[in-house]
Amino acid sequence: MKTVLVTGGNGGIGSAICRDMAENGYSVVAAYYSDEKEQARAWQRSLQEQGVDVEIVGGDVTDYESAKGMVDEAVMKVGPIDVLVNCAGITRDATFRKMVPDQWNEVINTNLDSVYNVTHQVINGMLERGFGRIINIASVNGQKGQFGQTNYSAAKAGLHGFTMALAQETARKGITVNTVSPGYISTPMTQAMPVEVLDAIVGSVPVGRMGEPEEIAHTVLWLASEKSAYVTGANIPINGGLFMAA
Repeated sequence: MKTVLVTGGNGGIGSAICRDMAENGYSVVAAYYSDEKEQARAWQRSLQEQGVDVEIVGGDVTDYESAKGMVDEAVMKVGPIDVLVNCAGITRDATFRKMVPDQWNEVINTNLDSVYNVTHQVINGMLERGFGRIINIASVNGQKGQFGQTNYSAAKAGLHGFTMALAQETARKGITVNTVSPGYISTPMTQAMPVEVLDAIVGSVPVGRMGEPEEIAHTVLWLASEKSAYVTGANIPINGGLFMAA
């Protein structure tokens, strides 16, 4: 049985990824922010009541040593990590001229630095075993930019630069590294937006709706499989046609 670690696993997209992976025979560990222990436990119980078994580990992905402890605990629970999904992310939106250093640093640390902190803990084991799947969840805004999100857009664009470089380093070792860039996805966070904002978002998407978390999860599941072994260094957009590039 292959093992998978999903950072931000109890979030909207992370939850769908954990569920899909668990239902398709993976041994899944969801990593949550250590200050949200009770919420994570409640989330785990809810899945268990639905017949979905997912382990949980707490930590702070912005801190290297905390990330190491988190991964060590995950390995103790399910064994060496075969698939890593870097899904942890936050927003701290503001126009650039009003953006304070904390807003910049928190987003860069959580959305970009974390990918180094966590991936560095699993890469040697993947190289030794000759198999690995690293899947980084970026965003359409890392491709096209977004007003009021210089921090978020920069972090997500940097994530794909990381993907392409690491893909080249590991391609001959049985490891693939890819990016998935969602557009606007229907999660509790987006559904809390005012109706007029949601309507404007949907109106800007060519397919005429928001995406579902499960649509991201299905792509992650494919990238984690043996069937995608010839795909590495790719950025797969799932945005309903909101941004198209050759």
